[in-house]
Amino acid sequence: MENINWSELPFGYMKTDYNLRCYYRDGKWGEIEVCSSEYIPVHMAATALHYGQQSFEGLKAFMGQDGKVRLFRSEENAKRMQNSAKGILMAEPTLELFKEMTHKVINLNKRFVPPYGTGASLYIRPLLFGSGPQVGVKPAEEYMLIFFVTPVGPYFKEGFSPVSMLVTREFDRAAPLGTGRYKVGGNYAASLTSMEKAHDGGFANVLYLDAKEKKYIDECGPANFFAIKDNTYVTPKSESILPSITNMSLLALAEDMGMKTERRPVVLEELDSFEEAGACGTAAVISPIKSIYDDDNKKEYTFKSPGEISFKLYERLIAIQNGDDEDKFGWVDIVE
Repeated sequence: MENINWSELPFGYMKTDYNLRCYYRDGKWGEIEVCSSEYIPVHMAATALHYGQQSFEGLKAFMGQDGKVRLFRSEENAKRMQNSAKGILMAEPTLELFKEMTHKVINLNKRFVPPYGTGASLYIRPLLFGSGPQVGVKPAEEYMLIFFVTPVGPYFKEGFSPVSMLVTREFDRAAPLGTGRYKVGGNYAASLTSMEKAHDGGFANVLYLDAKEKKYIDECGPANFFAIKDNTYVTPKSESILPSITNMSLLALAEDMGMKTERRPVVLEELDSFEEAGACGTAAVISPIKSIYDDDNKKEYTFKSPGEISFKLYERLIAIQNGDDEDKFGWVDIVE
């Protein structure tokens, strides 16, 4: 532990002391098991391996200046996992089970919660998958829920520094009426080729357009897109966009700051009218976007970056998460 440079942590995996496991068998969830192994025994015919019955979440715990560990909006993660499970016919973890496992896995690994002021946090990864065997496309009868943690630094090493994005029409992230609104692994697998293309071109990530018409802004890599114009916070509305808890929080903060908010379809050409733009999600919080390049039309859209409003939203959200600002929304849980 004394060798961890908390301020220089990457956003990656580090072994911690314990993880938790719970099985769904015979129509009910069993007891929570504590484990120190990083490996899991999986049946070779498990539905997760063959038919993609898998979902995950990502949430963070923060050490406050007062020495208390704070969890940010974990119930929303639980609800989103329930929705993902429902979407691909898996057993839904109860809100109570999700909360108990979240608090327990943090307490078992409390020495890995990064100190206050380092910019790092403890990342909690709940994973739900079909562990029961099936040969034939149908839901499993057994499911496994795992919670593990790892201390992480910022998703983007530059921190709150402007990035460039690439518009892609060559790839789709998710089909209309498909699994785009669920947090399932297949959506991320589908994004790997386009992300590699963006990285090879010197871009931080990809800005996807809707798969049906290639007209509307969809996801922004593994994050939601938002923009600012005329004191209004604008974010795309689509059935194929994952509901971001960070975006939901930024919408509330923007309204609290006296801004207007709009969640609506956003056509690509509207980028010309935006003053600021950004990508938001649990991992990165906010990544301000300085430019978006449309490779097909050889057009570049540029924005004030980092924008003043984006930075205010970022600072306020971080302050609530760390316990430095009043939590007037009731978003934070203290881990006892």
